[in-house]
Amino acid sequence: MNQTNLIILILYYSRHGATRKLAELIAQGVESMPGVDARLRTVPAVSTVTEATAAAIPDGGAPYVEYADLAECAGLALGSPTRFGNMAAAMKYFWDGSSTDWLAGTLAGKPAAVFTSTGSLHGGQESTLLTMMVPLLHHGMMVLGLPYTRPELMTTSSGGSPYGPTHWSGIDGDKPISEDEKRLAVEMGRRLADTATRLRGAR
Repeated sequence: MNQTNLIILILYYSRHGATRKLAELIAQGVESMPGVDARLRTVPAVSTVTEATAAAIPDGGAPYVEYADLAECAGLALGSPTRFGNMAAAMKYFWDGSSTDWLAGTLAGKPAAVFTSTGSLHGGQESTLLTMMVPLLHHGMMVLGLPYTRPELMTTSSGGSPYGPTHWSGIDGDKPISEDEKRLAVEMGRRLADTATRLRGAR
């Protein structure tokens, strides 16, 4: 990782791996742009048992996010599986604790994107994307979507939305990511990195 490169934070929560796979595809798109690095981070699960604690380092996958990652990034992609048309509690818990960064304007003026996966095709993909945008707007971020210049948005029979990349994982989470879903996720990463680069150059 080049110390002078811009960092795009890809922050996700994934229970069964589908949202993580989307995050990795977005990272591919980010790193296809020169001078930009992807930083993959996740959040620990939350529990109704108040005595339960997670290990400081996850068993696998990306490290846990720290609020310092928000300050160090030039842009953010936020991903979560759908929970009744909303982001998962673990991700919301992280944002509920971000008031210090909100007051400081840490994320203000930075570009952002959102992505999700669902067990059923009509399981709340678009409402989840829209609700994930809300805390980002409160933080002053500039939320990007996917334009209809992407032909996959007109032809996909799986996931994909102008609000952001999505994946239909199936009830058992065993559906592979479709070619349309892959292309849209990579394009979202590329678009986010390109926008961050343009904004940094304009300053």
